[in-house]
This record gives sequence, C-alpha cells and structure tokens, in this order.
Amino acid sequence: MELLKEVANISGKSGLYRILKPTRTGVIVESLDGKKERSVVGANARVSVLKDISVYMSDHQDSSVPLADIFFALKEKYNEGVELNTKTASDEELYAILSEVAPDFDRERVYPSDVKKIINWFNTLLKNLPEAFEVKTETAAE
Repeated sequence: MELLKEVANISGKSGLYRILKPTRTGVIVESLDGKKERSVVGANARVSVLKDISVYMSDHQDSSVPLADIFFALKEKYNEGVELNTKTASDEELYAILSEVAPDFDRERVYPSDVKKIINWFNTLLKNLPEAFEVKTETAAE
C-alpha cells in the first residue's frame, strides 16, 4: 500500500484526495471521487496522509495497527466493498464490521465516526484507486 502516502484526508473537506505536488503555498491535490477535480490546499490546512493513520488496539496502551493493514483485511473480507450505508448504520453495526478485521480494537478510543471514515475511505479507494491494494513483490534480481 505504498500509494497511501500519496492519499490524504483534508480537514473540513469530505472525501479523499491524491497529493500531486507541492507548491510555494501548499500542495496541489486531486479528488478521488470520480470527478478528478484539482485544487490547491494551503499550508495552514490540516492534511492527514493515510499512511500515517493507525487504529488503536486494546491489548496495550501504545498499541496500534496501521490503516493499511485494516484496509488489506477489509479487502480480504469484502472484496467488492463494504455494503453498509454508514449514514444510517448503528454504532453496533459499525463496530461489528471493524471487529471482523481487527477484533481487539479499542472501543473507548475508536469512535463510530472513525469507523465510518475507515469504511468510506476503503470503499472510495477500492472504487477509484484499486491499484492501492496491489502488493508489490521485490524481485530476486535486485
């Protein structure tokens, strides 16, 4: 999931964005919603790169699992995407999906809104950036 270092969530904007290149005043991003709209995000905006996000686990206070591992587990379980309307889903339904792929996640520090984001991001990546789920294998010729 090397591509996750190019994909970000921007605070105050819905959806995911692919970081294209830096500018003097911020970065140029492209939306991953199918419209492929490009815009410049200022340096003062809070940009969270998906590669740096992790999910808290309950087995230890400092324990967490990278979001990429959660996405791979979701891909194995839900190859075609998670068929759940996150807007109307109950907290129990959201937690049930996450517990299928990460059974020991910390229910006190991972909120239902976080699980909604994870599911929505997973479905967006699966639909608009499926190459993010390809595993690169290193060749022995190197």
